[in-house]
Amino acid sequence: MSLTTLDPRTALVAIDLQNGIVAMPVQPHAASDVVSRTAELAEAFRSRNLPVVLVRVSFAADGADAVPGRTERQARGLSFPEGWDIVVDELSGHPGDIPVTKHNWSAFHGTDLDVQLRRRGITQIVLTGIATSIGVESTARDAYAHGYHVTLATDAMADADAEAHANSVERIFPRLGESGTTAEILELLAKTHA
Repeated sequence: MSLTTLDPRTALVAIDLQNGIVAMPVQPHAASDVVSRTAELAEAFRSRNLPVVLVRVSFAADGADAVPGRTERQARGLSFPEGWDIVVDELSGHPGDIPVTKHNWSAFHGTDLDVQLRRRGITQIVLTGIATSIGVESTARDAYAHGYHVTLATDAMADADAEAHANSVERIFPRLGESGTTAEILELLAKTHA
């Protein structure tokens, strides 16, 4: 893990830290730790007038906007309890934050995330969230493909599968950006955005 810098216009992008997802069992970090570390990063970004993007996944009640592809692990027929897609209280309630609702794994696909970032002159994103190997990795891949510098807060993300988390952190993320802990990112933020 090595962090070099944070661009002058860097945004925090938190993936799927919403009631229904943080209630699931995850590894290697507890969902509560992922949320608290993301909240710490969010406060540091807000205090420096840097954007905080809160991404949530949600679907229509009839599932008509869910991804239709055929897979070996079909997720059809799932129903979600009321409020499952609401961003957790620890992160919500800040009017300057940018809400993004996605219907796919990546926060870039089918959303206005790229437009929101580019209009603010953002050149780098710091990613957190659940699940590491799905929403976070997919968003990191698309951010890289869109030309953003990507920083991954590896202790502010978790996955239902520890091996999948490790694969993303150890094999995929080094090809997409730079990784570090929340403390390392906060330290770098303090140095580069005094």
